[in-house]
Amino acid sequence: MSSGEKFEKLLKIMETLRGPEGCEWDKAQTHESLIPYIIEEAYELIEEIRKKDYKNMKEELGDILLQVVFHAQIAKENNEFTMDEVLDTLNEKLIRRHPHVFGSEKGYSYARWEEIKAKEKGEKQFSRVGKINYSLPALSLARRVQENAADVGFDWNNIKDVLNKVKEEIEELQNAKNKHEIEDEFGDLLFALVNLSRFLNIDPEISLRKSTEKFIKRFKKMEELIEKDGKIFEELSLKELDNYWEEAKK
Repeated sequence: MSSGEKFEKLLKIMETLRGPEGCEWDKAQTHESLIPYIIEEAYELIEEIRKKDYKNMKEELGDILLQVVFHAQIAKENNEFTMDEVLDTLNEKLIRRHPHVFGSEKGYSYARWEEIKAKEKGEKQFSRVGKINYSLPALSLARRVQENAADVGFDWNNIKDVLNKVKEEIEELQNAKNKHEIEDEFGDLLFALVNLSRFLNIDPEISLRKSTEKFIKRFKKMEELIEKDGKIFEELSLKELDNYWEEAKK
């Protein structure tokens, strides 16, 4: 069976699931009700990529494809659009936005990419910082904006300059005089740290998530050690808790 035939089979399965004799849960879903699942599946795929678990990555990619097919079937039923239109739109966009591959232009240019996007959407002006997706998590949003700016030459020359900027932002945070200034300088510090992560070739969203997961694991181990010693967490001093924390780290 070819890939095309397998894809057609998938579309037919989804149509059946949404049909009169289909699954009650599948039939009850809408574009809006599926939003949490799109986000969840994306993060599950990120986790498998991070672990380099290609067996599970294959499954998670399938789950994301399911979301695409699910929305296309709902749209078809509502006379909004079809899967054929989704594919046509994607194919045409890929060709149109790569004139250096499918046309006569030479070399990739991020600025040119944004110019083409702006023209497609009828925008008279375009920004080289790109069309911003404000629904991204804050760390990912900051990194994306910085990458876009760097692609058109607005960037630090080396990591030493970035480290100096981080130190500068820490000093400004220490000197902040009120809540408004503290919030402003703290945001600048986070932005500078995201820049540093970019120079270190580290994704800040994944890095912070790993550190948070590490904290959770150590905290639970600390609770186990305290319970094993027959003590009550809430009755221990901060110094005693810190001793258990260091033991948990080992």
